[in-house]
Amino acid sequence: MVGTNAVIDVSHHNGTVDFARVQAAGIAAVFQKATQGFSFTDPTLAANRAAIGASGLRFGAYHFGTGGDGVEQADYFLTQLKPQPGDLLVLDFEANRVGPSMLLDQAHAFVTHVASVTGQFPGLYAGSYLKEMLGSQSDPVLSQCWFWLAQYGPTAVVPATWSDWTFWQYTDGAIGPVHDPVDGVGQCDRDTFNGTPDQLTAFWDANSVQPAAAPAEPEPAPAD
Repeated sequence: MVGTNAVIDVSHHNGTVDFARVQAAGIAAVFQKATQGFSFTDPTLAANRAAIGASGLRFGAYHFGTGGDGVEQADYFLTQLKPQPGDLLVLDFEANRVGPSMLLDQAHAFVTHVASVTGQFPGLYAGSYLKEMLGSQSDPVLSQCWFWLAQYGPTAVVPATWSDWTFWQYTDGAIGPVHDPVDGVGQCDRDTFNGTPDQLTAFWDANSVQPAAAPAEPEPAPAD
């Protein structure tokens, strides 16, 4: 597998994960499902977030977008997650099997609102659903997001909006060109980064939530 094959993504569907073993198996970073729509918070979010950090793994979080107001969904995501410096944020933009799917204008509203609050555009995770919507057209709003490709074939095909993928989810643990299990979690979604391990570190540092600027020192009171 090309790139740095050292990232996984998890949710409550993965059950209990031993992140210390995951880290020892060579994984460098984990994306955790945080929220979906307007009212669902992944029940493993808090415990997994703490365990991921304690294991020395980098932490990312994603929101599964559904049909409806993008700003409201972004606010729900941010309120439930309470992003910390170093968190890499993502909008999961795919067809919703159990209800209305997020539309492009709703995705625009989501990513621009996250950027206005955090100072960073989130990544965009997408595959065939986005490709069908965009066709050969580029999207100037979503182009401000780095791209996380979901595609389980042997060749990465990226929408015209991006020149290349940043992360590539190449297997769900059952389908894909390679689907080796990871110690501590077993079969799972696996992702590769389009670069070296050092470039992964640099990318994460540059695109994750940044520490808030220190407040300015108050002006000294004038002498009497």
